[in-house]
Amino acid sequence: MVGALLLGFVCGVLARIIVPRDAFRGMSGPVSWAVSVGLGLVGAVVGYVIFTLGLGIGDTDIFDWGGLLSALIGTIIVVGLAGYFLRRRQAHAAPSTARHAAQPSPPAGQANTQAPPPPPAPPQAPGPPPAG
Repeated sequence: MVGALLLGFVCGVLARIIVPRDAFRGMSGPVSWAVSVGLGLVGAVVGYVIFTLGLGIGDTDIFDWGGLLSALIGTIIVVGLAGYFLRRRQAHAAPSTARHAAQPSPPAGQANTQAPPPPPAPPQAPGPPPAG
């Protein structure tokens, strides 16, 4: 279990360094570490499927250090695909938010307390001429 987590972390970090403009580069701290481990573990599975099951080469253990190269290649594939789909999702989400940009919403948890504008004043009838 610990070996699998370490393999996932190492492969996740290396893949995020190798892949240019990684979609996860804005993260830092424990969230970044968790993403690296997750990407590395998924990449190790992808590498295992491609090389061991698909091509019949490589280590027969899925999370073993002997399969480091196949896990790294699988993780690079996963990071690239995740970046592609995340950027694509953000590109499709951007136009829908542009329509609402002119109407700011109140902060979360607060109701809109702004009163509607008063109606226009009715026209006034002319009064008597000024004395003079």
